[in-house]
Amino acid sequence: MKGAPVKIGKPVVSFCETVRDKSEMVCLSKSPNKHNRIYMTAEPLSEEFCQAVEHGDLNPEEDIKVRTKKLVENYGFDATDARKIWTFGCPPDSKANVLVDVTKGVQYLNEVKDAMVGAFMQASSCGVLCEESMRGIRFNLCDVTMHADAIHRGAGQMMPTTKRVLYACQIKSFPSLMEPMYLVDITVPQPAIAGVYTTLNARRGQVEGMTDRAGTPISQIKAYLPVLESFGFAQLLRANTSGQAFPQMIFSHWQHVNGSPYEEGSQAHKIALEVRERKGLKNVMPNFNDYYDKL
Repeated sequence: MKGAPVKIGKPVVSFCETVRDKSEMVCLSKSPNKHNRIYMTAEPLSEEFCQAVEHGDLNPEEDIKVRTKKLVENYGFDATDARKIWTFGCPPDSKANVLVDVTKGVQYLNEVKDAMVGAFMQASSCGVLCEESMRGIRFNLCDVTMHADAIHRGAGQMMPTTKRVLYACQIKSFPSLMEPMYLVDITVPQPAIAGVYTTLNARRGQVEGMTDRAGTPISQIKAYLPVLESFGFAQLLRANTSGQAFPQMIFSHWQHVNGSPYEEGSQAHKIALEVRERKGLKNVMPNFNDYYDKL
């Protein structure tokens, strides 16, 4: 390349956005023409539900009766709610989210359903915290007030409104970031074990268990390591154990990052701001009042 300068960026790690608790309040957003209002709440879904969707055990395409039975028996859903799931999240990364219609007797709802599902797909693929995929959030559509004239409630009015109310719900439901974790399998001779623990402690690793191989001086250590901390882990491990330890890493699960993204100085806040900076977004966390409209 005739001496062209090469700029190496930092490795990119994907995170997930989720919520930890039910919304503190019913969130409301008005459409740009102020004739339509959408009321929603959000709540977290269980880890079992998320894994079932990701592994294909729960499928948006399967028969409603079969899916409802599974949801009621295995995941604690109410039968009526399970039948009124409008859509799952945006495939492939954000599938483990649902939009549930819990309204009572709202007119013309079918006419705006497609626009709202489209907005939900967009919102689930890039959440409000730092435009990462959402995971494990259930949004409940509580009520919709619409203009009687169809021309005033088209997709151009309903889509941005739905997106804003989804984001407002996410901010009001104790938002949290999730990071991917590796399961690390380390084979190491017993005299060098101390070096392994030192390395794992330096990289936020959590030791899960240790087994000794019978008749040999070798131990096997299993630990969880955040993907964010895994870059250069093998080199550091070899340096700390004089090259005697051999790690193998495989993706294991998603785990909540410590702290709230809105709590300054917390780990989640730091990571969220770093991701926002990388994506060219504002260097401050989004404000609830930008998405919520007063009645």
